[in-house]
Amino acid sequence: MAKKRPQTKAKRPQIADGEVPVVGAREPCPCGSGRRYKACHGRAAAQAVTELVQRPFEGLPGECDWVALRELVPAATAELPLKGGLPEGVPSVTLATVLPMAWPALRRDDGSVLLGLQNDTASGDISRDLADTLQQALAAQPGTPVQGRRAPADGPRLQDLLDPEGAFEPVVHSGFEFWVPDAENATAEVTASLERANAAAIPTVKLTGVDSAYWCETPEKNHLRWVMPYPEEQLLDALARLHAAGASSLGEGTRLVGSFRAHGLTVPVWDLPSGVGAEDVEKPAAEFAERLAGALATDAPLTPDERRARGGLTNRQVTLS
Repeated sequence: MAKKRPQTKAKRPQIADGEVPVVGAREPCPCGSGRRYKACHGRAAAQAVTELVQRPFEGLPGECDWVALRELVPAATAELPLKGGLPEGVPSVTLATVLPMAWPALRRDDGSVLLGLQNDTASGDISRDLADTLQQALAAQPGTPVQGRRAPADGPRLQDLLDPEGAFEPVVHSGFEFWVPDAENATAEVTASLERANAAAIPTVKLTGVDSAYWCETPEKNHLRWVMPYPEEQLLDALARLHAAGASSLGEGTRLVGSFRAHGLTVPVWDLPSGVGAEDVEKPAAEFAERLAGALATDAPLTPDERRARGGLTNRQVTLS
């Protein structure tokens, strides 16, 4: 009997690592290895996109306000200027804290784009995820919501798409009526979503005399939450100096109660009596900013009282992200 000739399998052409496209986790890897994507090039891609970026908005104009709109403010918008200007057929690009139905983005009937900020993201880099969603929205058909997806690990970030010289000026709203420019023609689904969102929104006001400070009203008491750009250790030392000296309040009945840590920045929080409105803390906040500047400029070792004050502040610190 004639010997059988050994069978050989034709090899698929290999693709360079930098050219391997992103596919579904269970699909064959496009590199031609014969393994599933998640067990081949998808492993490195997954690791790259899940690595946490501590300060995703660093380098953007208004970093502190980006953090506030992501974590603290219920209803707000801000116009986003793009590098090189807006594409043809896109009259505006607007960042919104939340969109109806929790859509990541929406291309409106007039071609304008709304980009949602307070959505879950697929990776550890919020900036890259938002940039990917923004690019999808710019290319979507008018009248189309954009669904979230896993952004390519080497995709652009917001810092690559937005004009670094453009202003970032949030507008805080009392509700989410900005969702529907024509409320009478909104779908029942969107109308119901609007009603639920308005019912849950906490009244919030942005102070005008200092940067990135937001007053909010709750049933028990009011609060001031102030996102600050200073290095955390330096800021906590400065707050401790003021607290130990009895200079950390914003007036009678107010109290510095601790801080949040959010996206690499520190957010001191004050309790305010329920009768104290946003306009009532404008002047005290400006005066506190002056005292804080002096405390930040001091590099002397903390006194025992200041160390105790610092310990109390750090014990009450909560990490949001």
